[in-house]
Amino acid sequence: MNTQIDKKQCLNDLIKFLSIEGITGEEKNIANAVEEDLVNSGIPREYIKYDNSNKKIPLPTQVGNLIVKLPGTIKSERIMFSCHLDTVPLCKGAVPIIKENKIIPKGNTALGGDNRTGVASLVSMLKTLYKNNIPHSPITVLFTVREESGLWGARKVEVKDLDKPVRCYNIDGGSTNEIVIGAVGCDRWEIEIFGKAEHAGLAPEKGISSSMIASLALADIQKNGWFGKIVKGEKSGTSNVGIFGGKNGGSSGQSPNTVTDYTYIKGESRSYDQNFVSEITDAFEQSFTKVCDTFTNADGEKPNLKFSRHTDYYSFNLNFNEKVINNAKSKLSTLGLEPKLVKISGGFDANWLVKKDIPTITFGAGHNMCHTVGEYVEIDDYFNACNLSLLLAQDG
Repeated sequence: MNTQIDKKQCLNDLIKFLSIEGITGEEKNIANAVEEDLVNSGIPREYIKYDNSNKKIPLPTQVGNLIVKLPGTIKSERIMFSCHLDTVPLCKGAVPIIKENKIIPKGNTALGGDNRTGVASLVSMLKTLYKNNIPHSPITVLFTVREESGLWGARKVEVKDLDKPVRCYNIDGGSTNEIVIGAVGCDRWEIEIFGKAEHAGLAPEKGISSSMIASLALADIQKNGWFGKIVKGEKSGTSNVGIFGGKNGGSSGQSPNTVTDYTYIKGESRSYDQNFVSEITDAFEQSFTKVCDTFTNADGEKPNLKFSRHTDYYSFNLNFNEKVINNAKSKLSTLGLEPKLVKISGGFDANWLVKKDIPTITFGAGHNMCHTVGEYVEIDDYFNACNLSLLLAQDG
């Protein structure tokens, strides 16, 4: 069993991919670079395909997910690896430099280690397997698009295009030895309150203040324990209002002497229990509905309410006995690393892959402080991820 990667190749791959722009929705250049690198290493082009996910995403997206499928050289179930191609906009123009045992951005940008460390480690894994004729399972590698702007690539990929993998190793996050086995689900919701404008000094009683109605509803939600950190018996979760005012960055009102006739609110609900996510969202809808139904102005008029909601991603909690977990723990021990099983309060591609019945764990590849100008990659931990991927590919 080959357990060692070519560190020079892995580092060169990482520097190369960090240097290629590919912010969310604009992944064409990085996807092409990955494809050409694999073909130049000898992997047949017919093993590499793009799906049509970009045509299903409701945001402009240059290309679909990049999918690489290697036939196995040993008789085994097909396994999958995944990572996302895109970076956040703060990475635009990033120039990576090596400083001691880290890679940092040269200028005032983020680095893009999220998730070019994943891209580079999986490209290096594929090239190492193929170049050295290392026995391996049938492998699918999924490079997703628009993860940073809504997990869209993983959300829209079709399982039939992946050749039915039995488990998946997703590379994203921080340290290699931290195995993410669960994550929260999240609802996103939007509220629009349509009131009635009147002169606030002459006839305020004839107006319908949308901002006051919103305030009363939020006060009711706070009073009943549905805002912020939420604990209801054995159930727990969080909620937040992130936007309050007008739509598309505008203000709720036009002037201090006019009763506000429109208020827009956008927020979210989160929990490890998907049913409780819905309960939190229900609580917001019920409070806003109650206030709107009971409010009247001097002329007996009522406000109008529009409440829309959708599931941004689903929660998951893998069973401790899942083979995908035990395999990762075993290989980490082989590398002398102590596995840590964790759950996170955010969402990533694994949420949607598990929803599609592919048991998926996530581990990092050494990037830290992502989405900030202080982002950096621990080179040794990146090598750990490269080695871990190579081991998992052989009998994962």
